[in-house]
Parts: sequence; C-alpha cells; structure tokens
Amino acid sequence: MSHTPDSPPPAGGREGGLRGAGLAGRESAVVQVRPAVAAAPAAPDVSVVVPVYNEAGNLGILMDEIAAALGGGSYEVVAVDDGSTDGSAAELAALRARHPALRVVRFVRNAGQSAAFAAGFRAARGAVLVTMDADLQNNPADVPALLEALGSSGAEAAVGWRTGRRDGAWKLVQSRIANGVRNRLNRETIRDTGCSLKAFRREAVAEIPWFTGMHRFLPTLVKMRGGRVVEVPVRHRPRRFGTTKYGMWNRVFRALADALAVRWMQRRALHYEIREIVE
Repeated sequence: MSHTPDSPPPAGGREGGLRGAGLAGRESAVVQVRPAVAAAPAAPDVSVVVPVYNEAGNLGILMDEIAAALGGGSYEVVAVDDGSTDGSAAELAALRARHPALRVVRFVRNAGQSAAFAAGFRAARGAVLVTMDADLQNNPADVPALLEALGSSGAEAAVGWRTGRRDGAWKLVQSRIANGVRNRLNRETIRDTGCSLKAFRREAVAEIPWFTGMHRFLPTLVKMRGGRVVEVPVRHRPRRFGTTKYGMWNRVFRALADALAVRWMQRRALHYEIREIVE
C-alpha cells in the first residue's frame, strides 16, 4: 500500500501498514501486480472453411467426419452461418462443446456462398485453407489427399474433381454446361470448377479479388496471380438432409455472366517482373 507525502498514513501507522503487507522494516516499497496475460492460441496448420445455409441436419455428422479425417493434426473449422433459418446457428453453438476446433462466423442475413467463403478466409488462421460444402456430398476423408497433393507438388492450390457423381441427370447436365461455359470463356481446363472441395496456400488467395460468384473461379483467380493448380480425384455422395440451393439460373446463366467478368479481368490483369529496387 502506498500514499502521497501529503496524505494521512494508513490506519495503524506506517509501520502497521507495512507489516500488514509483509514489508515492515523497509524504508520504501513499491508493489506492482500485473494481470496475467493469456498466451494467444497457436495458429493451426489447416483451416477448413464451410459455408452453412440451412444445413442443420448435416452439421453434426460433418464435424464428426472432419475430426476423424484431421483429428491427428493441427486444424480448425470455420463455419460461416449465411443467415440460416432452420436452427443451424443453434446446432453450431451446441457442437462447439464437443468440437473445440470449431469456430463460428454468423451473418446478419443471407449474403451468398461467395460472401461466406470471403468471410471464412478472413477469419481463418491456418497456413492452408480448405473449402468444402456443408451438405455432406463432399467427403472430409478426401482432405488428406488434397493436402498431400499440395505439399508434394509445390502448387498453390489442389482442387477436387468429383468422380462417380451422385446427382440426378438434370443436375448433371446443368453442371456440365456451366463448367463448359466457364472453361471456354476463361480458356481453362479445370475438370470440375463446381466442386467445393479445394485446398489453397494462404498466400495464394490473400489478395485475389472478391465478388459474387467468385468461389466458382478460385483456381482461375489463383492462376491469374501466377499460381499453379493441380487436380485431385475426390469422392461424391448423395445429399442426405436438406435441399439444394442451386438451380438452372445460378448454375448456367449466372455462370455465363460471371465468366465474362473473369475474362475481363484476365485481359486487364497486370503482368510485370521487377528487376531490382534501389533505395
């Protein structure tokens, strides 16, 4: 305890006050108590970014499968609740008790899959960012193969292409048309741009442009910045719970509009090499 020269001494006199603090007999004492500062948690190696829109029935199974696939490593799951109205938010909150690696970002209202990926990327802390859907059609057991391909190839991105698609005939037709439109307009050869199961080095996507629909063009946007992309076959499963969020409009017609926007960016992208900087 301390006091200014002009203030009265503590009750019991100066000696009594110091004796109470265990400092009797010393001429002066300054006691400083610094609050303990908790160390910031170490950044995980891998961040799995999952947009969630009305997928309450799938979330528990999804988290268990991710834990089974990645539980031996350093990872986090960033689930972005895109304005769900079916109880997905409550389900995510409950799952945090069982899955401490789960972090949740909640939107005020539905903003779309591209916005959810953008927010998830910004919240993620891992050196590698993995994307997947919450509908259980992507299999988390394929993530180690993506990570292995990313590490062994030295590429900036490893993207899945779905083998043995488990969708209806009409959905397959729409998907193939949309994929063909994107590849034709953007001079691409990606087998399956609609597959959400992908892995990226953080620096490869740190400065890519974000816009509605951009999640379908992530491999192309990485290439625009000089990155290399490898493709990895992955499994595909039928949807078990919930309903698809996409139809002909946002698979084919919107794909055309977005592909034209990306083609515009490709034509106007800056390409230069710096020889040196003298300071």
